[in-house]
Amino acid sequence: MNFYLGILAFVFFSVFHVLLVSGSSRNLPILSFDEAYSHLFGNDNLMVLKDGKSAHISLDERTGSGFVSQDLYLHGFFSASIKLPADYTAGVVVAFYMSNGDVFEKNHDEIDFEFLGNIRGKNWRIQTNIYGNGSTNVGREERYGLWFDPSEDFHQYSILWTENQIVFYVDSVPIREIKRTEAMGGDFPSKPMSLYATIWDGSDWATNGGRYRVNYKYAPYIAEFSDFVLHGCAVDPIEQSKCEAAPTPDSIPGGIITSEQRMKIENFRKKHMQYSYCYDHSRYNVPPSECIINSKEAERLRGFDPVTFGGVHHRGKRHHRSSSRSIQAKTSSI
Repeated sequence: MNFYLGILAFVFFSVFHVLLVSGSSRNLPILSFDEAYSHLFGNDNLMVLKDGKSAHISLDERTGSGFVSQDLYLHGFFSASIKLPADYTAGVVVAFYMSNGDVFEKNHDEIDFEFLGNIRGKNWRIQTNIYGNGSTNVGREERYGLWFDPSEDFHQYSILWTENQIVFYVDSVPIREIKRTEAMGGDFPSKPMSLYATIWDGSDWATNGGRYRVNYKYAPYIAEFSDFVLHGCAVDPIEQSKCEAAPTPDSIPGGIITSEQRMKIENFRKKHMQYSYCYDHSRYNVPPSECIINSKEAERLRGFDPVTFGGVHHRGKRHHRSSSRSIQAKTSSI
C-alpha cells in the first residue's frame, strides 16, 4: 500500500512541477526552433538540438551568439524556458528581449529581460527594462535576485505585451507590471518587434559596474533554451496593419492581473528587488511620471543601497544605463 502511495505522490509532484514550470504558457502552442526562429550571429556557437525544440547559445573568446524570431509581432505573449551557465559568470549577459532596432534605428522600441552573471558564490541577477520610440535617455530598469539558482534547471521567463500593459513573469509569477500612462507618451513600446535571445560579453558594466570581467578560462558559457512560445500577431513592420486577432490579457492564462497576482508582485519586490529607477535619486531629481512611490519600498531600498537610494540628489551624476545598449552591441562579436 505504501509503495502505491509513493508512486501516486511521485506522479502528483511530477505533474505539479510541469505545471509550475510551464506557468502562463500552458495551453499555448510550443514551437520548434525552426518554426519560430532564425540564426542571428555566432556561427557554430548557436546549436539546435536533435529534437528541434531546444537550442544552445554560447559565449567564448571568439564570439557570443544569438537567434531572432522570423516574424515581427504587434502585441502578444512571448516565452521560453532558459537554463543559465553555472560557476564563474561575471561579465556574462544573457538577453531575452523584444526590439525593432534593425527596422527603426533612431526611434526603436524594446522590452528586456537581461540576466547578469556574477563571481563564484554570488547569484545571477535579473534585470527588466523598456524603451519606446528611442527613449533611451530614460531607462526604466529594475533589478532583482531570484528565489532559485537559474543555472541548476530550466525556468520559464515570459513577456505579456498589450496596447496598454506590459507584464514580466518568472515561472508564471508576475514580477513587474508596467501600465501605459498618458504622460509616458511614445515612451511606451508601440511598434512591431522581433524577439531575440543572445549571449554576449558585458564586462564593461554587467558585474559591479565593470569591476569583474568575463574570464574566458571558464568558457564556453552556454545558455540553454526550450519551450518556445510566440503567441502574438505577426505584422509587416512598415504597413503596421492592425492586428484583429492580437492576444488580449484575458486570452492568456494568468494575463489578467488579479488582486492575488498583484500581491505576488508585491511579495516578490519586497523580497528580491535590488534596484528600481523610480527611487534612484542619483539619477533623477524627480521620478519619471509613471512612478508610484511606495514609502516601504523606498525605505527597504535605502537600506540595501544608501548611496543610490539615500534621498540626496546629486546633480550631474548618472546611474550607468546598461540596457540602453543597441542591438548592435547585444549582437556584436567579441
